[in-house]
Amino acid sequence: MRALQLVGDKDLKIVDLPKPEAPGPGEVTVRIATVALNHIDVWGWRGMAFAKRKMPLVIGAEASGVVTTLGQGVSSLLPGQLVSIYGARTCGLCKPCREGHDNLCEHVSGVHGFHLDGFAQEYVNLPARLLVPAPPGCDTVGAALAPVTFGTVEHMLFDNAKLEPGETILIHAGGSGIGSVAIQLAKKIGCTVITTVGSDDKVEKAKALGADHVINYREDRFEGVVRKLTKKKGVDVVFEHVGKDTFAGSMLCMKRGGRLVTCGSTSGVSTEINLMMLFQQQLKFFGSFGCRMENIADAMQKIARGIAHPVIDTEVTMDEIEVALKRMEGRKVFGKVILKMSDA
Repeated sequence: MRALQLVGDKDLKIVDLPKPEAPGPGEVTVRIATVALNHIDVWGWRGMAFAKRKMPLVIGAEASGVVTTLGQGVSSLLPGQLVSIYGARTCGLCKPCREGHDNLCEHVSGVHGFHLDGFAQEYVNLPARLLVPAPPGCDTVGAALAPVTFGTVEHMLFDNAKLEPGETILIHAGGSGIGSVAIQLAKKIGCTVITTVGSDDKVEKAKALGADHVINYREDRFEGVVRKLTKKKGVDVVFEHVGKDTFAGSMLCMKRGGRLVTCGSTSGVSTEINLMMLFQQQLKFFGSFGCRMENIADAMQKIARGIAHPVIDTEVTMDEIEVALKRMEGRKVFGKVILKMSDA
């Protein structure tokens, strides 16, 4: 079978690998249908932040596929069933796992595509417990985007920030995969949505998703515009995933008692915090990583019911992967770049 394998920093190759053997007890074989690319894939391509990884390494952390073969003892899935794949290899036994807090697993052995071989291969054996069946109305693209693109947002907005109808939210990088989903989900529950983008051509696209106000941060200081829009009151929630370049400004945008939830640091992993502002304004910060498996199921239900939809920038094949990664690296993308693996 063909696979995309990282053999060195910025050295990604299409290789031939043996197909997996018959699935073991509790496992199933999945034929991969769609892989969704993320900015952290660009990090991996650059050779950043993954000290524990060993190469060669199959890339791809977010994917959907079709079950082909069941291992002994698997009764929760059927051959031919479309599934979304949870990207972390959790233990399934510790207290957080048993309680449904999968992303707090105490014995996680790694994330596929970064520490473990990922999903950009035609077939893979996986534990059945890490597969979430897609409901009718959710296709391979929606199922592929559910674990990271949609699941991350579900966990950030509703598990952590506790976003409520009628609140005002600032969503950074509205043209990103998670930004485009956050706009839709926040607007759907009746929030006032302010978002930032990096170019004028993304402004109307963000408005079409439901954003009430769109700020080109390359032309205007977003914190000044947000303060003006909110009559100096500030926003209830900041959806942050940029990092160093926006963090201080994000704090200035928060109302007293406001909440900031962050899942990323693409512009830098370290920043300074105004501690006096933190305690005087009684601000609340939430770190968020990944999602719970329940978030994936909820996300696919919303996709199936038309509450939110995947925003696709580009669809590529294996042979076009480096073009896709360079497009992402240049931040020209609005929405997601997806890699079609099969016509499932």
